[in-house]
Amino acid sequence: MWSKGTIWLADTKVGYDYWIKSFEEGSEFGLAEGRISKMLIRKHGENKDLASYDRGWDLEPATDEVKAVCALLIEKYN
Repeated sequence: MWSKGTIWLADTKVGYDYWIKSFEEGSEFGLAEGRISKMLIRKHGENKDLASYDRGWDLEPATDEVKAVCALLIEKYN
Protein backbone atom coordinates (compact mmCIF):
# COMPACT_ATOMS: atom_id res chain seq x y z
CA MET A 1 0.00 0.00 0.00
CA TRP A 2 1.32 3.44 -0.94
CA SER A 3 1.01 6.35 1.47
CA LYS A 4 2.05 9.96 1.04
CA GLY A 5 1.84 13.08 3.10
CA THR A 6 3.70 15.92 4.77
CA ILE A 7 5.19 15.97 8.25
CA TRP A 8 5.72 19.34 9.92
CA LEU A 9 8.37 19.45 12.62
CA ALA A 10 6.92 21.60 15.40
CA ASP A 11 10.19 22.98 16.73
CA THR A 12 11.44 24.07 13.29
CA LYS A 13 8.16 24.67 11.39
CA VAL A 14 9.74 22.94 8.39
CA GLY A 15 7.70 20.46 6.37
CA TYR A 16 8.88 17.25 4.76
CA ASP A 17 6.96 15.41 2.05
CA TYR A 18 7.12 11.62 2.09
CA TRP A 19 6.10 8.64 -0.03
CA ILE A 20 6.06 5.18 1.55
CA LYS A 21 5.27 1.71 0.31
CA SER A 22 4.44 -0.62 3.18
CA PHE A 23 2.97 -4.08 3.53
CA GLU A 24 0.80 -5.90 6.07
CA GLU A 25 3.71 -7.96 7.39
CA GLY A 26 7.41 -7.34 7.90
CA SER A 27 10.04 -8.72 5.55
CA GLU A 28 13.78 -9.28 5.42
CA PHE A 29 13.77 -6.60 2.68
CA GLY A 30 11.83 -4.11 4.79
CA LEU A 31 13.43 -1.24 6.68
CA ALA A 32 14.77 -2.82 9.89
CA GLU A 33 12.98 -6.01 8.70
CA GLY A 34 9.68 -4.18 9.09
CA ARG A 35 6.79 -3.35 6.78
CA ILE A 36 8.34 -0.39 4.88
CA SER A 37 9.87 -1.51 1.58
CA LYS A 38 10.22 1.95 -0.03
CA MET A 39 10.49 5.44 1.44
CA LEU A 40 11.33 8.81 -0.08
CA ILE A 41 11.66 12.08 1.85
CA ARG A 42 11.97 15.61 0.43
CA LYS A 43 11.71 19.07 1.94
CA HIS A 44 8.18 20.38 1.37
CA GLY A 45 7.88 21.95 -2.08
CA GLU A 46 11.36 20.90 -3.25
CA ASN A 47 12.47 18.13 -5.61
CA LYS A 48 15.76 17.15 -3.95
CA ASP A 49 15.72 13.74 -2.25
CA LEU A 50 16.90 13.87 1.36
CA ALA A 51 16.44 10.18 2.14
CA SER A 52 15.63 7.23 -0.08
CA TYR A 53 15.07 3.61 0.87
CA ASP A 54 14.26 0.91 -1.68
CA ARG A 55 14.85 -2.47 -0.01
CA GLY A 56 18.07 -0.87 1.21
CA TRP A 57 19.33 2.68 1.68
CA ASP A 58 20.00 4.50 -1.58
CA LEU A 59 20.41 7.80 0.28
CA GLU A 60 20.62 7.72 4.08
CA PRO A 61 19.31 10.70 6.07
CA ALA A 62 22.21 13.08 6.70
CA THR A 63 20.80 15.69 9.10
CA ASP A 64 19.19 15.40 12.51
CA GLU A 65 15.92 16.81 11.14
CA VAL A 66 15.68 14.21 8.36
CA LYS A 67 16.63 11.47 10.84
CA ALA A 68 13.79 12.67 13.07
CA VAL A 69 11.35 12.51 10.14
CA CYS A 70 12.55 8.97 9.36
CA ALA A 71 12.04 7.95 12.99
CA LEU A 72 8.48 9.31 12.97
CA LEU A 73 7.66 7.50 9.73
CA ILE A 74 9.19 4.24 10.93
CA GLU A 75 7.14 4.49 14.13
CA LYS A 76 3.95 5.06 12.13
CA TYR A 77 4.38 2.68 9.18
CA ASN A 78 6.87 -0.01 10.20
